[in-house]
Amino acid sequence: MAFKYLRTFVTICTLVTSVFAYSSTPLDNTQPWHVRMVESEMVRFPEAWQIDWDEAPYWDYVHGLDLLAISKVYEKTRDVRYLNYILGYYDLLIDDQGNIKTYEVEKYNIDMINPGKLLFFLYEETGKEKFIKAAHILRQQLVDHPRTKQGGFWHKKRYPNQMWLDGLYMGAPFYAEYIMRYGDIAELADVFKQFELIEANLYDEKTGLPRHGWDASKEQAWADKETGLSAHHWSRSLGWYAMAMVDVLEIVPTQHAKTQWLQGRFQKFIDAALKYQHTSGTWYQVTDLGEREGNYLEASGTAMLTYSIAKGVKLGLLPTSYRQYAEKAFAGMIDQMISVDPETNVVTLEKVCRVAGLGGNPYRDGSFEYYLSEPITPNDPKGVGPFILAAYYLNK
Repeated sequence: MAFKYLRTFVTICTLVTSVFAYSSTPLDNTQPWHVRMVESEMVRFPEAWQIDWDEAPYWDYVHGLDLLAISKVYEKTRDVRYLNYILGYYDLLIDDQGNIKTYEVEKYNIDMINPGKLLFFLYEETGKEKFIKAAHILRQQLVDHPRTKQGGFWHKKRYPNQMWLDGLYMGAPFYAEYIMRYGDIAELADVFKQFELIEANLYDEKTGLPRHGWDASKEQAWADKETGLSAHHWSRSLGWYAMAMVDVLEIVPTQHAKTQWLQGRFQKFIDAALKYQHTSGTWYQVTDLGEREGNYLEASGTAMLTYSIAKGVKLGLLPTSYRQYAEKAFAGMIDQMISVDPETNVVTLEKVCRVAGLGGNPYRDGSFEYYLSEPITPNDPKGVGPFILAAYYLNK
């Protein structure tokens, strides 16, 4: 483990050096925040595969999240540099037959579906058939992916019988869009089923919010022996789920029998989350325990919830009055979580939890202390991508 962190430190130092080499001309600080953060990310990571301080090209969900955000800014600005940056990653990892380098289907990791969301966009922009071939490969994973006895996708093969909120974002929007483009609309029932299982099994009646994870077998040490639920609300997991809901609602037909149900659940979820919005506009790492010592206001969960609310308003899924909550959250991020290098104008997002999960080795027990023990990392893409999206939908 120590060697892993040493390698990460060396990689970060290398990329920091590249920042100064690449940014001899300061970035334009008069641009909107969504452009400034994209430009800053391209300075930090001159090649898109380097996102998340990777040492070699790797098919991973964080790249999909960050590059999806950059694709939205490309669609708005039509700056070809942004498209080329995205293509630099996907062309590197996908061959002409659609095979994806480093992707291992046998792991049945729902996270690895997430980068597939951009394949439809890239096919439309370039006409390259390989992107659709890759989408077909990822769709096949969902055909064979192991499920709980209730029909929910396992988070990963090595996490049997578990559904995490994160997994809904990773799999459901890709699944829904693939069906709308290439499948039978009747298959959308399976997409909605994933949300139905979350709504039926993961909620805490006291808070009105879902917990981070659910073990349908109730065997994990982190799981309550009666409910199978993990012990706490983690704001980033709430953010993953909120983004899953709003992104799927953008894709599915409004006339589908389950769409209105999901929209109602989305508003109810947002209403519950807003009860825990700090006076600054941001959210705590452990959402509902802001008064506990050591808890802190965290950037990625805040950015994800901000984006979800802003997009929900834009799509007409939430009342227009809810924009004020997204505006307040965004202002809180700028005030408390953003710093700007005075010489290069490179923007940094502070206060991002590096990672958190349940189980594994070393074992993550889902306790309050555990969520506070994970490293805090500036510019982690799990915060940067949603920040760009939040700024984009707020036109900031």
